[in-house]
Amino acid sequence: MSGLKKSLGMLDIIALAFGAMVGWGWVVLAGGWVISAGIWGAVLAFLIGGLAVIFIGFAYAELASSMPITGGEHTYTHRALGVHVSFICSWSILFGYLSVVAFEAVALPTVIEYLIPNFNQGKLWNIAGWDVYASWAGVGMIGSLLVTWLNIRGMEVSAWFQKLAVSGILCVGTLLIIGAMLYSPENSEAVQAPAFIGGIGGMMAVIVMVPFMFVGFDVIPQAAEEIDLTRPKIGIFLIISLIVAVTWYAGVAWSVGRTLPLVEAKDSTLATADAMSNAWNGKWAGILLVIGGVLGILSSWNAFLVGGSRLMFAMAKSHMLPSFLAKLHPKYNTPVNAILLIGGLATFAPLFGRQMLVWIVDAGGFGIVVAYTCVAISFLVLRYREPDMVRPFKVPAGKAVGAVTIILSLGLLVLYMPGMASALSTIEWLIFFAWIILGLGLYLYSLYKHPGKSKQFMDKEIDAIKQINVQWLKENRLL
Repeated sequence: MSGLKKSLGMLDIIALAFGAMVGWGWVVLAGGWVISAGIWGAVLAFLIGGLAVIFIGFAYAELASSMPITGGEHTYTHRALGVHVSFICSWSILFGYLSVVAFEAVALPTVIEYLIPNFNQGKLWNIAGWDVYASWAGVGMIGSLLVTWLNIRGMEVSAWFQKLAVSGILCVGTLLIIGAMLYSPENSEAVQAPAFIGGIGGMMAVIVMVPFMFVGFDVIPQAAEEIDLTRPKIGIFLIISLIVAVTWYAGVAWSVGRTLPLVEAKDSTLATADAMSNAWNGKWAGILLVIGGVLGILSSWNAFLVGGSRLMFAMAKSHMLPSFLAKLHPKYNTPVNAILLIGGLATFAPLFGRQMLVWIVDAGGFGIVVAYTCVAISFLVLRYREPDMVRPFKVPAGKAVGAVTIILSLGLLVLYMPGMASALSTIEWLIFFAWIILGLGLYLYSLYKHPGKSKQFMDKEIDAIKQINVQWLKENRLL
């Protein structure tokens, strides 16, 4: 349909989704999870929160297998709710993708700063209380150029890089868990974390953060047209990637709680790295884990650039964004202009300092949850409106799952609202509304420039999907 090449296999899509979900947060935040909820309280919080995200994943898995086309949510919401909701959903999640890509360009030099003493040299300016240094910004900008170049070179190159990075992360994580198993807390005089802290309230403090640690599995639907797997397996491996991520976070929480005494956890800036040093009784182990964190940054960065560029490409093809963003590279067959735009914005991001990017990421997170809610509603609407729609991966008790998923998605939206512990600040709301105003301007211009073309294009695309689905039924002798 789009001209993109099918080049992603089973390991590729698991690495793509898992790498997107595992960024840098697990290195920094794990100590806080244990302090809030205790060792097993933190583990249980991730199992419960992970189950909630898996429900949302089921909706994505069914829709992705039924409509394996670039853009994911862009197509699902149009089929169920119309072209206007499709734009709202797509524009919202695109903001989330852009914010993560930009933030990874800030996270990378932050890690290098931890590894290299006196790394910050050449002060440029101060933005929102954060000093920006030339050496710090330079590392982020070089990293952005590298990841952008890899994406332009083709999905095969991006997938190869993703598998390499994820393999490194898993090796480091396995070493952490083995070290925690072998660790003897009785050899330490410091007080170890108890099994539970704060009861239900302590667990809720962790569960609030859980959904945002799993943002990224949805990059699979964005690249669905480039996946070279049978239709049911697209949904199956999306769910597998989520299960792997839930296991990962629960394992990290347990390992940190077992090896990092409470007094150290409260004072640690990189709790997981300090836990690794304790587990293996050597600073070298902590440095190795930080390197794993760097791989997490790069894998998340790469995955969100893949997802964001494919979504931008799909929106441009359907006349919702300027048409130049739908251009494919003549040699590598990648959406080159969309990649360059997102990569270019990320390249300049370090110049604005860390605090500004934190605000943008928080606002972008709200956009992602808006999209999740739109997809959940679309899933249920299609179950009622099109009960005979071809569903190669069909979720059992779909209507009940859909209702639960909508409730969970709305619950996530509430977490951002004023009065909640994780509510957006005033400046973050202003950033989000500025993005909405920009999108509304582009969309109204597109409607004026190409009246009726968006709906016409997407209706035609859905008709083509229906024909492909009929062919799939015939090939699998189901019709």
